[in-house]
Amino acid sequence: MDAPQPTNLPDLLRHSRFDDAQAIFSGTLFVAIAMMLFGQAGLLTGGTAGVAFLLHYATGVSFGKLFFLVNLPFYWFAWRHMGRAFTLKTFSAIVLLSVMTDWAPRYLSIDSLHPAFAAVLGGLLLGTGCLFLARHRASLGGATVLTLYLQEKRGWPAGKVQIGIDCTVVLLALFVIPPQRVGWSVLAAVVMGLFLWINHKPGRYAAT
Repeated sequence: MDAPQPTNLPDLLRHSRFDDAQAIFSGTLFVAIAMMLFGQAGLLTGGTAGVAFLLHYATGVSFGKLFFLVNLPFYWFAWRHMGRAFTLKTFSAIVLLSVMTDWAPRYLSIDSLHPAFAAVLGGLLLGTGCLFLARHRASLGGATVLTLYLQEKRGWPAGKVQIGIDCTVVLLALFVIPPQRVGWSVLAAVVMGLFLWINHKPGRYAAT
């Protein structure tokens, strides 16, 4: 019987382009569904997505267009501190999310949605989507770029940093949307942050 061939472990831990592509698509789709839930329930999230939601509620311009524009300044930071591959994958995810959020309502509608359900499910979908992207060296720009950078360079837990940033942005929404909706939005931010805190820790996922 032939002896087993040695396994090249580094090759097994390296993501292929197809691996990255399916993760970016799947993660972005999860986030797009979360954005639809938040939009229908009148909620918002943190980071640049939260800023885009605030501008959307204030101006009526579509979330997708605003999200793409708000993220433009962060590409320089990502390129300088996170590398070319990370920046290009992040740019792809942002463009994809902008398109998905503008087109998805044509194919999916919900007749009744309680804001508590939207907050919990949306927070979990958002956290799951961001985890997919983070494990394939990508993000949705803005605060996510910063949280991943601080975790890699300083060892700060991404979930904790994300909770702080998201809750700050959501609280600023008190000037734009009713307090009750702000409260549900804070719940969504906490659910997402706790999910990332538990599931995205340095060294837990070895593939690159």
